[in-house]
Amino acid sequence: MLTSPAVSNASLPGSGFWARFQKTPKGGKEMDLVREKQNQQAQMALTRQRLLTICFGDMETIRMELEAVCRDWIKPPPDAEFGLRVPVEYASLHASRLVSGPYIYLTGEDSYQIAIMGVQGLRVEIVGDGPPPAEDEPPPPPVLDMPATFNLELSPGQNVALDTTISSDELDMARMEDGTTVDGQFWGKLNIVHQGDTHTMEFTGTRIINEDEVSPDLLVDARVISKLAVISKPSTAKCHLNILAPTSQYCDITLQPSPLWKLGLTWPTAEPLDDNKVKYFLRVHPGGAIEHFETQLNATSLYYEAIPDPAFVDPSEFIAPRNGFAMSFRDFIPHLTRVLDQLGMSLHARTNFINNNMSSFANHKNIAYRFLSPAKIAAAIDISVTTENCVFTRLFMMFRGISDDELGLFADAGEKEANSVNWRERVGWSEQSKDPNQFRILETSILEIT
Repeated sequence: MLTSPAVSNASLPGSGFWARFQKTPKGGKEMDLVREKQNQQAQMALTRQRLLTICFGDMETIRMELEAVCRDWIKPPPDAEFGLRVPVEYASLHASRLVSGPYIYLTGEDSYQIAIMGVQGLRVEIVGDGPPPAEDEPPPPPVLDMPATFNLELSPGQNVALDTTISSDELDMARMEDGTTVDGQFWGKLNIVHQGDTHTMEFTGTRIINEDEVSPDLLVDARVISKLAVISKPSTAKCHLNILAPTSQYCDITLQPSPLWKLGLTWPTAEPLDDNKVKYFLRVHPGGAIEHFETQLNATSLYYEAIPDPAFVDPSEFIAPRNGFAMSFRDFIPHLTRVLDQLGMSLHARTNFINNNMSSFANHKNIAYRFLSPAKIAAAIDISVTTENCVFTRLFMMFRGISDDELGLFADAGEKEANSVNWRERVGWSEQSKDPNQFRILETSILEIT
């Protein structure tokens, strides 16, 4: 084997002929220095990074692994030929002189050690008859127009089909900007407007994730829509007004929600004034009896519903550990009973309050809740009464069901912390609310946020 002086000693073998010219250490400190140098070289050999340039045709990548990476890269068929080789010009001079051809084929550990001997980087070529790695395919052309068919039920028994073509000058109707394909089955609302010269069609919906569970023959007709209307009813606050007057007298009670709320059902039916504002004309008696003149009905309380704007309803913000409390359903009912008792509600009133909402409470394993302050209640729904002095006690409770994981977020806002709250101070309760000589209004409202 011939050697060249152009090659540094680092590429020469450490034993044999060239070892004869190395200075032999005499011992002592010199021997310790030699051992330390050998240890450093061994550590450098272990920590030195070997980069492999893996090529297939005109494709290249640099990796630290070898055969496993190559197989994972091109994924050859089981019966396809597969091998690795190193061009001799990328191997060391001594290794290239050990082979007669232009390549060193890596058939095992020995050939691999020969190829990497004395070189910092190595070029490895993949040899095989498998297909090359898939290149990035160009995106398909944009879809600028497509046919559309709408089968519509105008009324039970009256159907119409609209065949049309949807077109766009530049927007792709098949894909989003990030390449997401827009397809699948969607449920939603189609709004068609024909007013004068205005003709529009707008669809708002959501894609059905579990398409396999939905029958392809499903027909969305008036019966299905009527059921969906009940299910999709927005969160509604149910409010009860009890009026306790010292003497029989006439009075007007006006309800005016903020722009973020709107009134729903009222009973007895209230008289509408302006937009989103109603009035009751009543005669009230000691003990809570009410005469409603417009409907000529007698009752012990007024009922109305208030609906918040769904766009601004965020359950996790409305009831959070910073403003509310949470506990299991089993602990919630006894706890709520004690809170209502602390707020001065009679046994009959708090029993009715819990019984009327028991089915809603029982739907949840864990419940988070809060009571609003008087200022927040008045900002949402303002009540005015035509009487000189009136003592208001307005209890507005919001609640929502939470999972076991979310219950953990209320670790510092559980039943123990709720029991230590001064609820009378929280809701603005006063001793005058128990004075029979005062004109008093007790309102109890509850809102389940979903």
